[in-house]
Amino acid sequence: MNTAYGRAELEQTTASTRRFSNFFRSCWGAFQEWHERKRLPADLCGLSDSELMDMGITRGEIDYIASKR
Repeated sequence: MNTAYGRAELEQTTASTRRFSNFFRSCWGAFQEWHERKRLPADLCGLSDSELMDMGITRGEIDYIASKR
């Protein structure tokens, strides 16, 4: 079994690894954004009415604000 790689095979392997890495990084970024969007309404709901009023929003506006972030 020959384990020696030619230059073209190494470049192809490196490019393939880079594509997978970029794909994984973009998926991870999308997951993190999704998680933040889901966490924002929960965080806002955890605030008191006076804290929400200090920010200029009402409890009924939480879903709208979270979706238009």
